[in-house]
Amino acid sequence: MEVTGIVKAKFDTQVVSERFKKRDFVLTVEPGSPYPQHVSFQLVQDKVSLIDNYNIGDEIKVLFNLKGREWVSPQGETKYFNTIDAWRIEKVGSSQSSAPSNNHSQPTSMETGTPPVFTSTSVDDDLPF
Repeated sequence: MEVTGIVKAKFDTQVVSERFKKRDFVLTVEPGSPYPQHVSFQLVQDKVSLIDNYNIGDEIKVLFNLKGREWVSPQGETKYFNTIDAWRIEKVGSSQSSAPSNNHSQPTSMETGTPPVFTSTSVDDDLPF
């Protein structure tokens, strides 16, 4: 899946154990709407540095996996947890070809205020499995 938004926050890398580290960042989706969404993403292991080259306020595209798990407490209560694992980050507009400056492109969902489109991708080269 993928989504485009504005970097709102970046947090330090957390070393959870000798073999596991993670880093969170927040992306503002639908920033022009009356109710912008602030979505928290997680980077793990060798991916924690992916956000280093981006600053707060940058518009980026994040490719991610949506994960969910079930947990049953000792008392028998069931809870569900979601994780959004980012595995690739791209700066919006960085892959554009060098076209003449008077060439106008279509407005993005960020400019029009329309809801973002979360799409699935078929890129297999970066998947952890």
